[in-house]
Amino acid sequence: MSKKKNKFGNTAKESYLKSFSNIVLSSDSCDIAVRLKFNFSYLDESQEKNGFVSFSQLTKVQAEKLLNKLKEFSRNSRQDLENMYVGSGKHRYSLLAVYKDWPKETDAERPKYIPQDVDWARFRLESDFRLCGFFIPKRLDGEEDSRFKVYFDSNTFYVVFIDPNHRFYKMER
Repeated sequence: MSKKKNKFGNTAKESYLKSFSNIVLSSDSCDIAVRLKFNFSYLDESQEKNGFVSFSQLTKVQAEKLLNKLKEFSRNSRQDLENMYVGSGKHRYSLLAVYKDWPKETDAERPKYIPQDVDWARFRLESDFRLCGFFIPKRLDGEEDSRFKVYFDSNTFYVVFIDPNHRFYKMER
């Protein structure tokens, strides 16, 4: 049995419009505002001698794992990731650690082009592999940068180092 065609309707148009999402940015089901964002404009690829690597030095497997982790992380908020833990017992660590200050024990040289008052942090990717960088401090979240007429966002992670051997924030082992 065929569908009855509306005399004044356009079934192709109606079918096309049904293919679109009915979610809008302000709807309860849209969480885009809290999802973590990543920015790579501060990536320092000049510290190979200190144990940090560039994208081009990653193996295909490492690069794929990194991108998959970023995809997973960006489905969450910063707060969620700070409260997620991996490991067990005395080897239980947060997935995202925000240190605030530059680490005292590090093999990295602090890049001079990064503002002094950022909150340094790291993501635990797997084993000793880390992604290190910074956040805008939460006290500035939502404040206007009057020079550019935009607002600071403390939910963006600025990647500075790809750290495959846990050299950014060294701990006694």
